[in-house]
Amino acid sequence: MNNQALQLTDKEMRDFIINGYVKVKVDVPPSFHENVYQQLDAMFEGTGNLGNNVLPLIPEIQEVFDQPIVHGAMQSVLGENYAMHSHRYCHFNQQGSEGQNFHKDSYEGDEQIRRHRCRWTMAFYYPQDVTEDMGPTAVLPGSQYYETGESAHEQPDLALTGEAGTVTIVHYDLWHRAMPNRSDKKRYMLKFLFIRLDEPQTPIWQHTTDDWHALGNREKSEHPELWESLWDWYNGKQNGTSNGVSQTEVDTLIGTLNSTHERERLNATYRLGRVGVPAVPILKQALYSRSHTIREYAGYALSLTGAPAVPTLIDALQATDASVRASAAFALADMGKVAQEALPALTHAAQDDSEWVRRHATEGLGLIGQQVSEEMDLSEVVEILTTRLQDNYHWVRDNAARSLAKLGTLAALAIPTLVAQLEDENRYVRFHAALALKEIKTPEAQNALFNHLFASRWCALTTNDTPY
Repeated sequence: MNNQALQLTDKEMRDFIINGYVKVKVDVPPSFHENVYQQLDAMFEGTGNLGNNVLPLIPEIQEVFDQPIVHGAMQSVLGENYAMHSHRYCHFNQQGSEGQNFHKDSYEGDEQIRRHRCRWTMAFYYPQDVTEDMGPTAVLPGSQYYETGESAHEQPDLALTGEAGTVTIVHYDLWHRAMPNRSDKKRYMLKFLFIRLDEPQTPIWQHTTDDWHALGNREKSEHPELWESLWDWYNGKQNGTSNGVSQTEVDTLIGTLNSTHERERLNATYRLGRVGVPAVPILKQALYSRSHTIREYAGYALSLTGAPAVPTLIDALQATDASVRASAAFALADMGKVAQEALPALTHAAQDDSEWVRRHATEGLGLIGQQVSEEMDLSEVVEILTTRLQDNYHWVRDNAARSLAKLGTLAALAIPTLVAQLEDENRYVRFHAALALKEIKTPEAQNALFNHLFASRWCALTTNDTPY
């Protein structure tokens, strides 16, 4: 990875939080993109779309993501220690296509509730000039926080046109689609995924102020407390900021969690999340609701509440209803370091009968453990995560491996099991097991990883015509 980085500015980070995307252009000769385009042509004409193997087929593509402007933007939104995911795909929009409907992508190798905090991104790279008639990717700016298409479509769509070398980095949950290609030209777009490995501790961009309102946000905005809470998270601030809302308003806001309008629910949730202690009892009731929507939004609010909500969420891990236990594990995981007292309870929850509880607890052990590794003994956490590497559900195994990657050297005891999972039946569990070995960094882990990579190396020059 290129150590240089042209990081984003405060304003660009503000815009990313609000709109969910940032567009940059790499500084390489036009011949570079022409070469990539020609190799993509050859791939489609020969083997067809090789999906995840497009990078080993055309390794030059890595240079795009090593460019300082791309690397810096990715650092800004995902932190210094981010990783390229093993899923990548060349989207070919042929002449005369009707395009796609707006959608959110599924989490490759995982099953999870959508999170507002940006821990996954996608990068869209064009190896050719793309005009609007060529069927570019389109996004609905600001729609990353909406689960329903109805709310997302209240946002105006934006065609991501650009010259060859344009890279658009988007929040993973941003609604997007391929537009119809009305031209007589092919359009290629290479989509790559990236993941955050460290929770924010300090700003990783060209930072000049901690004050969200100093960036021109005093005017009436659509989701003021949602956006400000994300700015605070990026700045490394812990949950638990109080906004002094009255009890009367708390009662009204709780009722709004059941609103049919998603935007109203979001605003009520993030306002409740900044009330503090007075809101916890009524949010606890909402967490036990039979309504999935109310439980989900109560979980968001309790997570934002911070330390005052931790005992309530720990208690909820013992609920008879598995959906309540899962919501509690999800909220504690998203809370981060402030939920460190919940680690023993989450360790127990990672062995729950429900795969959803295990999934959220397993993720939480990594998100929280990574931030308290210098303060707490995490040997039991590592032991449980190692056990979960052999869970019956691949998305639990996937999260266990990713959490071990976040723990780094502390996860050394998991090396033998991680090596075994390099042959997991799920390709993304294999990837995260390899990533964990890379992050553990001990000689044993590095040797095991190199042995595996040398044995499984795919040679782009070997074809039916040139087998050796």
